[in-house]
Amino acid sequence: MMDQNFNNKKPDISADKEVVDTSRRKFLRNTGIATGGVVGGAVLGGLLANPFKSHEPATTMATEHPEPINYAESLTFFRRQKDFDALSAATEVIYPEDANGPGAIALGVPYFIDKQLASPWGSNADDYRKPPFKNGQTPLTRGDIFLQGVRKLNEISENEHEVLFKDLEEDKQFAVLERFMKGEVEMNLVISAEFFALLKSSTLAGCYADPLYGGNKDMAGWKMKEYPGSQMSYIDMIEADEFILIEPRSVGGHKH
Repeated sequence: MMDQNFNNKKPDISADKEVVDTSRRKFLRNTGIATGGVVGGAVLGGLLANPFKSHEPATTMATEHPEPINYAESLTFFRRQKDFDALSAATEVIYPEDANGPGAIALGVPYFIDKQLASPWGSNADDYRKPPFKNGQTPLTRGDIFLQGVRKLNEISENEHEVLFKDLEEDKQFAVLERFMKGEVEMNLVISAEFFALLKSSTLAGCYADPLYGGNKDMAGWKMKEYPGSQMSYIDMIEADEFILIEPRSVGGHKH
């Protein structure tokens, strides 16, 4: 069973900042929780005079520099967009954007979780998987639990509110997740509280893990906590009397 005493709220950067969303604050307090015609046209243009054709020099494609594709934001585990959308919305409830900084979605947490589930961690490759299962154990993998969990989120939302989980109002999203946290949702071969605990811990991991693993985009999670990340040495500042704010650095940010 999960530990319901969660104390992973964002750092309070300024005492003067107010939390705007009171319903969100209430939820966080109660639960403890701190996305052929080209060829044909070219031939005809060469055979027939085109009165609309410009005589200005054409710009070649070689001079254009399209934006590079961000492969970090591509799905490797989830195959249905609405499953991934439900996951994204749930992570944002657990770690919302507020006056202190970005939320789970802006930090890339949903893609972090997607890639973790596609890894050996998601298939429990390093765990002992032989029956009999007892004392709350389950034959399901983490990937199985996540898929069943996010689909339950949508199932409850559609049955009770006729919309997907991502389209629910925030207070209704909070209420649905609270039912999972309390183990009140019927799931196969696993209790819903286990899914919620896994969702919560994975969300926080994505907020604060090294960006090398796909979350903590732009190291914004570290910046909110003033965490320096992966520094090679502190020898030039270790004896300083006052706190020194260091620009964080990712493992992948070191030059070789």
